[in-house]
Amino acid sequence: MSASKSFTILVVCLAMIMISIVAPPVEGARAFFVFGDSLVDNGNNNYLVTYARADSPPYGIDYPSHRPTGRFSNGYNIPDLISQYLGAESTLPYLSPELRGQRLLVGANFASAGIGILNDTGIQFANIIRIFKQLEFFQVYQTRVTALIGAEETQRLVNGALVLITLGGNDFVNNYFYTPVTARRLQYSLQDFSRYLISEYKKILTRLYELGARRVLVTGTGPLGCVPAELARRSLNGECAVEPQRASEIFNPLLVQMVRDLNQEIGSDVFVAVNTMQMQNNFINNPQTYGFITSKIACCGQGPYNGLGICTPASSLCPNRDLYAFWDAFHPSEKANKIIVKTILSGSQNYMFPMNLSTIMAMDSRT
Repeated sequence: MSASKSFTILVVCLAMIMISIVAPPVEGARAFFVFGDSLVDNGNNNYLVTYARADSPPYGIDYPSHRPTGRFSNGYNIPDLISQYLGAESTLPYLSPELRGQRLLVGANFASAGIGILNDTGIQFANIIRIFKQLEFFQVYQTRVTALIGAEETQRLVNGALVLITLGGNDFVNNYFYTPVTARRLQYSLQDFSRYLISEYKKILTRLYELGARRVLVTGTGPLGCVPAELARRSLNGECAVEPQRASEIFNPLLVQMVRDLNQEIGSDVFVAVNTMQMQNNFINNPQTYGFITSKIACCGQGPYNGLGICTPASSLCPNRDLYAFWDAFHPSEKANKIIVKTILSGSQNYMFPMNLSTIMAMDSRT
């Protein structure tokens, strides 16, 4: 065999190897992108100098590695469980050095604990990735993927992806209600503040659409007055705290209406409102029905309802996390997350408007 022919064969083999490294996911696989706060952060804050962290035990105690990952959970969080439904590995944090090459094509998690819809939410946590910075990272991500597979394939990957965005809770608990008197409380009534948040959320969703997102799950807030942190701070008798709970009751219907209006403006059901408040109300109001012994006391924490401070190695820790609806003062346990994701998959329009994730997947598989 001549030297030139040997060289040609070598070049072809190297090219085939490179194609296999950067090839798009197998047919039927779907990229997944995540934006938002600590409910969906897979570990971005591990790479930041911030107070909003979940990188020490006992976080991650029920994760496969039994080690903290930066997820605000005892195990898997909502994005992990959705990824499992998609038949894909969990999306890596965007700041992870492991997010490169073919792993970029799985998607990315841009979420950062502590952020809100508003830029002044979470300032007490110092360095966090605010939502418009997350969207900037999404643009950079697309540039990186374009270098791998080209502009046309990148657009196809992004347009065909599933997107999850979770915002709003911190704007209330870590902004409006953060202290008895705050700038936002002086500026707005609760109703007006909620409307302001919705108007700003619409701008964020519009920008996501401009960046290529075409199937976006948009979660509302959970029942803010019923989380252990609010019970510890504001409840006298174990009942849900009135003001934060009213905030959720105002915000979530406004979110559904905004999603309806935005889809009408676009002319397509791009955005899906996820009623996480009602999903959680089900097991908060009837914990035993869902296999929990309590929906008031966090598994990990201290003080009344284990709702004060953060979960640390020195905290009180329950022996069986599956018996608790809340893992820490603010975040559902892995088992509660599974209940939420099951409803995202198959819930009626009372929970998923205008359609659930199973319907979305079935519709998109035919296009």
